[in-house]
Amino acid sequence: MRFENTEIETLQIELDRLDDIMKEHGLIRAGQWDWERVTYDRKFENREGTFYLRISGFTENGDIGGHDADIKLLTPLLGKYYYPHGVEYGEDEEFPEHLVQTCEKVLAAVYAELSLITE
Repeated sequence: MRFENTEIETLQIELDRLDDIMKEHGLIRAGQWDWERVTYDRKFENREGTFYLRISGFTENGDIGGHDADIKLLTPLLGKYYYPHGVEYGEDEEFPEHLVQTCEKVLAAVYAELSLITE
């Protein structure tokens, strides 16, 4: 599921600041990066299954490994985990309404904080 119109995809943020803010909202980068891309995930486990809220981004210049990059964020996604295949983000997936609402609140809070430092 894509969360359209969050305006997160309009932001470009310095990597170290982005890491700190995402972590405050439970979105963890961990080892999910390469020299040009990053991925932040927040895991939700409930009776309906295991789900991941994902925000990805990329840099057009700079070095993520060297913590010297500005990250352009992409449209957030919500996916469902299926053992042993992984996470599915397709439009055919069904997501509990309470989870979608929680994710929308998280994304609104992330955007509010990130937009303050980009002004």
